[in-house]
Amino acid sequence: MYVDLGNVLDSTPGLSREQLERLDDRVADAHERIEAGRADAEHGYAALNLPETTDPDEIRAAVEPFGDAEAVLTVGIGGSALGAATVSEALGGDVDAYFLDNVDPEDTTRLLDSLPLDSTAVNVVSRSGTTAETLANFLVVREAMESADVDWTEQTFVTTGDEGNLRQLAEKHDLPALKVPDGVPGRFSALSTVGLACAAIQGHDLDAILAGAADEADKLSGSLFDSPAYAYGAASYALDRRGATVNAMMPYAESLEYFAEWFAQLWAESLGKEGVGQTPARALGATDQHSQLQLYRAGRHDKLVTLVRPREREDRPIPETELEGLSYLGGSTLGELLDAEFEATEASLAAAGQPNIRVEIDRVDERGVGELLYGMEAACVLYGELENVSTFTQPAVEWGKRAARGLLGGGDFEEADAVSDKTRLEIE
Repeated sequence: MYVDLGNVLDSTPGLSREQLERLDDRVADAHERIEAGRADAEHGYAALNLPETTDPDEIRAAVEPFGDAEAVLTVGIGGSALGAATVSEALGGDVDAYFLDNVDPEDTTRLLDSLPLDSTAVNVVSRSGTTAETLANFLVVREAMESADVDWTEQTFVTTGDEGNLRQLAEKHDLPALKVPDGVPGRFSALSTVGLACAAIQGHDLDAILAGAADEADKLSGSLFDSPAYAYGAASYALDRRGATVNAMMPYAESLEYFAEWFAQLWAESLGKEGVGQTPARALGATDQHSQLQLYRAGRHDKLVTLVRPREREDRPIPETELEGLSYLGGSTLGELLDAEFEATEASLAAAGQPNIRVEIDRVDERGVGELLYGMEAACVLYGELENVSTFTQPAVEWGKRAARGLLGGGDFEEADAVSDKTRLEIE
């Protein structure tokens, strides 16, 4: 992964080289804390050990019974689905991948009606085995399979913890089961059994994904000037402190659109604590140059725009045309046009004094995806250390879970009582 901070040096808000050098002393201290956490496999910090601790052979063995599947359906929510979706969407594959990560009844029905249920592998993902949305969706999927005379037990495997409903289900029906790694929050689990099972069914090289992540791990050091991940995390933190409270993640590759979704959870759930935290926004280049760039360039100076692209990609030529005014396109390629759009956007933001950071990988392949995922996770952990927040917890999310469970009769939770206290001002 490559990170270019040049366009934050003369922006507003911005950082001078001297400010970055002063910040580097704090990065060194934070790195020591991170390395100590990794050495002891502390909760959260253990995620940065996944390139070493994830066993790709274990994953391949668990999914071996589904080698003839035409499709794979991951049933999960949040970190139990977004990492797998990011890897799958980035790399593609002959096996179609689908993700049931919401409980919208109409969308669920449409998806199940479209799937070849008799040749679809189903992976149910929940660390606790009690996630309401995931378990509800799985019950619906199971019923759909039974209604189609499909033996769901032959096509289902679970990814879960040592205990809970899913573990019991796997033992009862002798389902293949993968273990969610200890000490790894869901949003940091893309490089584990949680994020890589779908990729394995699609035939992707898990070893290369983990090798790319390991390459990025090897770059972590006590200086942001030696580590792309730390450079990104430190600069994002410092710009937030200076007023860039929004981080617009804008990949210039259709295959990385889901990566922006994954990044949004990572950044929001990890850093939104105690009245601080940079708000992630999702965009796609070049599409959103026509829908959001106006705001990013000419709106409030409260944003950091992160521009992501591969340095190499497959290309397609643009045909010659007789249309007046478009002849300049003929003889070039779509890739050249997309790169020109990227660089023009970058220059446009810089000319307006809006801070932006360039992040690049060599190509969108297994190694590149591993680098990008690990790099952003390490950047997030560093940001949390600098901000002194509890990066690996999500108390606000737990509040909502308890409220929803109480509303559904799943227990007596005082959070559910707050729903009935809602102030109303309805206009009809």
